[in-house]
Amino acid sequence: MKYRRSEKYNTPELQAKIMGPNPVKLEEELLDGHQIPQGSVVCDLGSGQGLTSVFLAKEYGFTVYAADLWSDPEENRRFFDEMGLNRDQIIPVKADATDLPFEKDFFDAVVSTDSYNYFGRDEHYLDDKLLPFVKKGGYIYIAIPGMKKDCHDHLPEELLLSWTPEQLDYMHDIDYWTKTVGKSKSAEIVRIREMESNEEVWADWLRQDNEYAVGDRKAMEAGGGKYLNFISIVLRKKDTAK
Repeated sequence: MKYRRSEKYNTPELQAKIMGPNPVKLEEELLDGHQIPQGSVVCDLGSGQGLTSVFLAKEYGFTVYAADLWSDPEENRRFFDEMGLNRDQIIPVKADATDLPFEKDFFDAVVSTDSYNYFGRDEHYLDDKLLPFVKKGGYIYIAIPGMKKDCHDHLPEELLLSWTPEQLDYMHDIDYWTKTVGKSKSAEIVRIREMESNEEVWADWLRQDNEYAVGDRKAMEAGGGKYLNFISIVLRKKDTAK
């Protein structure tokens, strides 16, 4: 697909803020044809240094809560100010995804780019930890790194050049994620599919000079990318959910 919205974020200064394969392109593909109403209040769950939150606010007009456990809300606030966003449109929050500090039924939608796989592998997470904060009929949009086919019983040597077995356990295939989110009593699956942007977002990331990108190059340059993909998941909270 053409990443028309993402093009303006393809500057060295903004790309330096990415913490993995290009999250802005992932988010643009994830939200292609989205069903989130205009003017919605959205949680950017696992927002990192806030680039995806800026993208949601500027490109889609949402009111965004940038929720992340590891980034500094004050640093993110300065970044949001520099990007010309009103303080009532984008709000940085230090938050643990398993213990969110919001009121129940607060969000019209949740968007999570390249982070849900760290906390969402628990089959009870959706019903117990996330959906209570989403309004009935609200949507959850997820983009996560995955595997074309789970191979944890015999991990390829190429992948082990950059990642430990414990790190690779955060990556799974579409069947795994379909079973995991399918166990939710309060959400229905709208769609789960492999994303198109895999090669592009990895290329953007591997061009960065930080130590994590440099470390990931070992596996990818050895051909490890043939085992990997990105997966998009779209869920809707049931109208009958408690």
